[in-house]
Amino acid sequence: MKILSYFLSPIFILVFVLLLVIFHPFQWLAFNLFGIKGHAKVVAVLNLCLMRSMLLIGVNVKLINKHKLPENCSLIFVSNHQATFDIPPIGWYFRKHNPKFVSKIELGKGIPSISYNLKKGGAALINRKDPKQAIGELIEFSKRINKNKWGAAIFPEGTRSRTGEPKKFAANGLKIITKFNQDGYVVPLTINNSWKVFKYGKFPLGIGSPITITTHEPIKIDSIPFNELLAKTETIIKEHIK
Repeated sequence: MKILSYFLSPIFILVFVLLLVIFHPFQWLAFNLFGIKGHAKVVAVLNLCLMRSMLLIGVNVKLINKHKLPENCSLIFVSNHQATFDIPPIGWYFRKHNPKFVSKIELGKGIPSISYNLKKGGAALINRKDPKQAIGELIEFSKRINKNKWGAAIFPEGTRSRTGEPKKFAANGLKIITKFNQDGYVVPLTINNSWKVFKYGKFPLGIGSPITITTHEPIKIDSIPFNELLAKTETIIKEHIK
């Protein structure tokens, strides 16, 4: 299997990069001609293409969702984080709710499509080395989410788990977002197997390991105190990591 991955990995990487390059001008056109709503539609198609490109390395992404998600309110998608490839499926499967990501500021420069989307699409770009900037950015982000009834997506582990073993959830980011979205819901998500794409390191890529994203029952933000909300969300997510 690993030998085959040496052949398939370069093909996948080339297609993945080409998609980012090709969609960059389309994002620019959509944003400047049709505004943020037009831009969001182009980003949704990009996320679909990026997700489907993973079939080149034998990786299918499946959503398991047995719950009807609330509408006309802000939804905070909270998930464990295993790999870069966690992001396109969340963006595609929950596109109806316009999920905007909390991301590190370094991703806001120099990456075709990704950097433009983060800067223009309503994401939060936080500087982990500057707490004052991070808090201010999260507050403005949280207000945008509430005003537009968008979704927010946050990985409270702060960084990717390279073995699938979950890290402890940090409270600060989610606490700020929920503070300004009391009328919304937290939607816990559990991602399984995406870490296996990088089980050999950056190259070659792991092949043939299906990824699943499981949606859990939404939790009304103002229904319980924040500490209970965080603990409940973390427990639900981690209980379903395989």
